Amino acid sequence: MKVETKISKVNPLNPERDILMEAAKLIREGHLVAFPTETVYGLGANGLDEAAAAKIFEAKGRPQDNPLILHVSSIEEVEPLVESISHESEKLMDRFWPGPLTILFKRSSLIPDIITAGLDTVAIRMPSHPIAKELIRLSGVPIAAPSANTSGRPSPTLASHVIEDLYGKIHMIIDGGSTGVGLESTVLDLTGEVPIILRPGGVTLEDLQEIIPNVEEDLSIIADSEDIVPRSPGQKYRHYAPKADMIVFSGQLPNMVRAINAKAAEYIKDGKKVGIMATDETKDEYKAGIIISMGSRKRKETIAQNLFNTIRLLDGEGVDIILSEGVELSHIGTAIMNRLKKASGGKIIKV
Repeated sequence: MKVETKISKVNPLNPERDILMEAAKLIREGHLVAFPTETVYGLGANGLDEAAAAKIFEAKGRPQDNPLILHVSSIEEVEPLVESISHESEKLMDRFWPGPLTILFKRSSLIPDIITAGLDTVAIRMPSHPIAKELIRLSGVPIAAPSANTSGRPSPTLASHVIEDLYGKIHMIIDGGSTGVGLESTVLDLTGEVPIILRPGGVTLEDLQEIIPNVEEDLSIIADSEDIVPRSPGQKYRHYAPKADMIVFSGQLPNMVRAINAKAAEYIKDGKKVGIMATDETKDEYKAGIIISMGSRKRKETIAQNLFNTIRLLDGEGVDIILSEGVELSHIGTAIMNRLKKASGGKIIKV
């Protein structure tokens, strides 16, 4: 069913209260509102309302076995949602909240099954973006919010991306400009004997090791994961996918440039339109194709910020194939490679 979508521009540093009050009212009434966080734009609904949460899955075309993250505006709001809060999770919340870290807890009976995909755990985070924090506070409920895009498409880092995917499907889009981190939050499972990163993001393995040295990464971060039961958003399905086919290259930088140039020449000879996801250090070394730099290898956070927008820009150019450079698997590079792996459907060529 098509709905009228209101688009409201909001100052990201000093949000207009009247607009956020209107959005909070929509949330309480069971409607969907897209809003910026410091990671990507989220598609929000009342996280304690099963019917409202069901609208998220419908609007996105999201598989029902893919759990949702609940967003809160204070640590006190976590207590009714979980069985208990461990000393370990308290330390992590104190260090990384508000921010791009989602923590898995044992859920309380207050949480509808649709939020957790029937699992006994619930994923919770406190965003640092002023618009997101104030919207949650004014709503008075935890907000369930996956990325505000059509399921499987690149996550939205601009309101225009949300408009492209969800206009006419949701009641309101809050335009707060570009998001910061550009990749979804790190998801950390604290419900087992060993803390496990289920999805890498802005809070890195190295960051977490400073607080919990025994933290590990789930094998699905780098391995094929189609057969797993998802305990976290982004674990099972192909995500972030362009309309074009996509291949990612990994290895030493000169080898990647050489291999991408050779592969681009092959595709162009066959009449294909080629897009290349380069970096500031290499963009001038490519001979042909539509070349867009994701950012600098010296500041990988810029690559994270621009990754999804670069994919969408190349889709907008109507390319048939996207050839992307990879990055080193350390710090935020792990999260970048995880997203590139998902976007390409696992098509990674080591050179």
